[in-house]
Amino acid sequence: MIGYSQQTVRRNRDADGKLIGVKLGRYCVANEIPVSDVMAFFNVTKQTVYNWFAGTHVASKLHTKLISEFLANAR
Repeated sequence: MIGYSQQTVRRNRDADGKLIGVKLGRYCVANEIPVSDVMAFFNVTKQTVYNWFAGTHVASKLHTKLISEFLANAR
């Protein structure tokens, strides 16, 4: 869990696992992918990444597609 606070990990774990941003968060936490890398890859702010991970913000259609492709290629 390098780089992720216990609060971030807990919020991600407790969030609705059906949401694409939550799935991304679980993948990133499990694989220790830094938020800064996620921000750069998807061209979004740190707050957007944390909101996706916590399930408090739904990704746009474009980002949903990009996240889905990222996760499909990452496995």
